[in-house]
Amino acid sequence: MTDTPHHNAAEPDSLPEAAGTTRRSVIATLGGATLGVAALGLAATQAAAAAAPDIVSGPAPRLVAACVLTPEQTEGPYYLDLETVRKDITEGKAGVPLTLRVTVVDSTTCAPLPGTAVDIWHCDALGIYSGYVAGGSTPDTTFLRGVQLTDASGVAEFTTVYPGWYVGRALHIHVKTHAGGTVSNGKYRGGHVSHTGQLYFPETYNTRVAALTPYRNNTATRTLNARDGIYRNGGSSTLLSITQAGSDLGKGVTGTVVLGIDPTAVP
Repeated sequence: MTDTPHHNAAEPDSLPEAAGTTRRSVIATLGGATLGVAALGLAATQAAAAAAPDIVSGPAPRLVAACVLTPEQTEGPYYLDLETVRKDITEGKAGVPLTLRVTVVDSTTCAPLPGTAVDIWHCDALGIYSGYVAGGSTPDTTFLRGVQLTDASGVAEFTTVYPGWYVGRALHIHVKTHAGGTVSNGKYRGGHVSHTGQLYFPETYNTRVAALTPYRNNTATRTLNARDGIYRNGGSSTLLSITQAGSDLGKGVTGTVVLGIDPTAVP
């Protein structure tokens, strides 16, 4: 299984950076690289997310995290260490509005972890990531990337859009958590990475979103969660609970998830 956008350049989900090149200028090719998944601790399904209804009117349900370490998953080839602290990462990208709420808790004590940097990145509705030279994607762009620090309740919230898809991958959002750093001039600096993973979406919503504009212009074959080799290695533990207020999906949804991490862990 490859983490490959639907455009012409095929990229493995774990791409070593060549000496003397930068991530921003890389043009990746499919090298048959094996996509390794580093599963840390217990790979338990997040009960609240698994049991969540597909459509819920009113406020999002409160999620209660079990004291389990969320399994790690591959970073993929599209990470950029921009570390830009911002809540709204859309930059005008079209799509179903998504409010993403990530709660970070200590996997040992279940206590919330305030001040943790949650770093996310994902493709747009047509399967393109910002910041890469590859089949129509452009360098020096930063859409759908950003960092937020968790509040006193351990919650980081982003304003973004529902991601699209590309060949070989289910719909997903990449995530890292960083601990011990500080914010300076709008950038998160220092500290260390305490978790690397991916967030996923219920298939009932994926199917409905795929029928809307601009997603229906995405010609890549959509891979279901069950057929995604990365999802099968612990992805169910980070399946988002999606809530929709009202009958018009195009007006937006809220996605919630709880990450249980070891704040002292390092890559």
